[in-house]
Amino acid sequence: MRWEDDVEVGSWIRDRLDPGFATMHGVVPRGFAAYARVFHPAGVRSMPDGPVATNDELDAMDEEQYERTIASFRDRTASWAEVAALFGATMHPLAQWNRIVRTPEGEDWRRRRSPDGSEVTAPTEGELPPETLTRVAERLTAHTSTPEDGVAGVWEGWGGLLGGYGTTGRVFFGTGDDAGDPHAAMLAESIHDPFNNPYQKAPWQDGILSREISEGVRLELPDRAHVLFTAPPRVFADPDWMLRVPWRDTVAEEHGFPPRAQHPSLIWPADRAWILVSEIDFDSTIVGGPAALIEALCADPRIEALPIPEGADLQWDADGVNA
Repeated sequence: MRWEDDVEVGSWIRDRLDPGFATMHGVVPRGFAAYARVFHPAGVRSMPDGPVATNDELDAMDEEQYERTIASFRDRTASWAEVAALFGATMHPLAQWNRIVRTPEGEDWRRRRSPDGSEVTAPTEGELPPETLTRVAERLTAHTSTPEDGVAGVWEGWGGLLGGYGTTGRVFFGTGDDAGDPHAAMLAESIHDPFNNPYQKAPWQDGILSREISEGVRLELPDRAHVLFTAPPRVFADPDWMLRVPWRDTVAEEHGFPPRAQHPSLIWPADRAWILVSEIDFDSTIVGGPAALIEALCADPRIEALPIPEGADLQWDADGVNA
């Protein structure tokens, strides 16, 4: 893989987008035979043998009971269909999360308590779990004539991805003998030193990507810009794909964090047989491609995906079934 500075390889996407966001085609190109919506998993916190205790019940416990109860909580992922069943909602291709979890007007849809007492956390926007991307990529790779040749686009706005003047949001706090001074580390990331020369030019701060890439060209799409890389689609079908991409955060690993690489917002093969779009504000990923691919994705029991029509409206007020 390498940085792709010829961003015109992605101009075909821009040419097939609709203006505005009335439908999914504000971010997903038109013209594919079929489309699938891959739902990002939710989080559920419950007790192994029943619902989570209510807040009043927790307040009434002594310290020992409270600690024992909290220790028994179980965190797991859940499908949209499972959550819909918890809330007595209907799962369907154009379902919207706020309607699935029966969010009253003005209340927070990100964390809801289901009727059985479980605490439900909304799906992550903008990215699939790494293992889910791998499962999806297995299907994608089987439906292109160019599994060894393709492009991945990483949204430029992920914190710490790009270097810049001033701050990049990358402050690491060490441990042990090399802990250093956290306050000094934050000052080093500041736009200027207010105690000495408040007018001095902000220093360059490195991000995950090199300065050349950070200052390089982007694929400009409506309200979004992406850094492009040549990327064989088959790479993402490897469970260890995060270890193989050039935007892997090796600096964080040096500070003790586990391997991590941002989820690409765009992936497509050189033959343009399909495209995967993980729009940063969507809680589902959209795949456009041949009908056989969409059928395979939706039939895979490891993936929660449903077919959607071209022109689908995925805005938050578009779920008329669960209104």
